[in-house]
Amino acid sequence: MRIKDISERSGVPVDTVRHYEKAGLLAPPARSANGYRHYAAGDLQRLRFIRNCRALDMSLDEVRSLLDFIDHPRGDCSPVDDLVAEHLGHVRERIAALRALERQLAALKAACGDKEPRAACGIVLALGAKDAGDSAGSAHAAGVHGRPRARRA
Repeated sequence: MRIKDISERSGVPVDTVRHYEKAGLLAPPARSANGYRHYAAGDLQRLRFIRNCRALDMSLDEVRSLLDFIDHPRGDCSPVDDLVAEHLGHVRERIAALRALERQLAALKAACGDKEPRAACGIVLALGAKDAGDSAGSAHAAGVHGRPRARRA
């Protein structure tokens, strides 16, 4: 099947299929004489696996580790279990950071008077305080809008 076909069947956009090839998650497909990519059923299965991992917010490195396990089977699946346990820990850290952010935003919302003059707006005054950015900034650095920054690549 051609790239458009595998894209439609897998639910992965064409550009993302190309990205996964460049990242080494998907082997470069065979090419026809006219240069079109041609994928096999195994490529479709692998692409669906990658899509499902990404839907669980796994990083490309985590997906790569799982694919390596599939490609080079070992005695037991403890490395897979360890990877998922570590990923679960990261998710729990992000949930905790989001809860902290929720509390900060609720406190800001509570600082607002309904119809205060603009100069007396409790939210603007609180955000302008010296330490307001420190607590909000630390929640952002902890990964409330995604993974912790150190993990993104």
